[in-house]
Amino acid sequence: MKKSTTGLLLGSALVVGLSGCASSASQSSGMGDSSASDRAWYKHPAVCSVAGGLIGAGIGYGATDSDDEDTGAYVGGTIGAATAALLCAEPNKGPAPVGDSDGDGVPDDKDQCPGTPAGVAVDAVGCPLDSDGDGVPDYQDQCPGTPAGAEVNALGCVEDLVLQDVNFEFDSAKLTMGAESVLTDVASKLRANENVRVRIEGHTDSVGAAQYNKDLSQRRADSVASFLAGQGIAANRMTTIGYGEEQPVASNDTKAGRAENRRVELGEWE
Repeated sequence: MKKSTTGLLLGSALVVGLSGCASSASQSSGMGDSSASDRAWYKHPAVCSVAGGLIGAGIGYGATDSDDEDTGAYVGGTIGAATAALLCAEPNKGPAPVGDSDGDGVPDDKDQCPGTPAGVAVDAVGCPLDSDGDGVPDYQDQCPGTPAGAEVNALGCVEDLVLQDVNFEFDSAKLTMGAESVLTDVASKLRANENVRVRIEGHTDSVGAAQYNKDLSQRRADSVASFLAGQGIAANRMTTIGYGEEQPVASNDTKAGRAENRRVELGEWE
């Protein structure tokens, strides 16, 4: 058998083997996220390159005249090595997907407020919503709807907040069920705004003895603080004071005025 024929037959056999190797490598890379280190040694691009070089050299040697055998082997080996390495190389999987570490729906590479607490509504750049633009996010704001441009405290309020519907049983410091519902929401926002401390004030109307009213207002303020503590607000974040009838906000001469004066206020404790 002629030398050229022998070289071609040998090269063809090696080509078939190499093609199978490359095909197996491609299939294995498509079966999951296996890294190149998990592949069989004979599927590695370096091994394929050596095999391809031998194939190309054999073909080049066998397919050329005797005067050009060395050149043919060199050229064939170079082309074969490069081609084989490409065949066995893993396909480009593209860039890794961007994560969303705080789970707010905004990818980390676009999130300007990373670490947003779970369940908090955010805007397009991943920052908590602040509907009234007062600088206190909605999930921490005890006074939503503050007028534009108004200066607010750490609670999001322009002044002390009157806790509407925080009422007590008659002549008692026991909270009504409706009051507990209101205070549960207050506590939720205080938990989210953990760096703020609060002042809880109790007030009464002028019916009854002044000292009795002062004591009652103190017990009511303490009752509110106790409920908030039960909702996870640390005691050292709260202070209470009972003013009794000393600071009316309306006239005590009318039923409506006296109702306004019986109140609990929440303010920032600096």
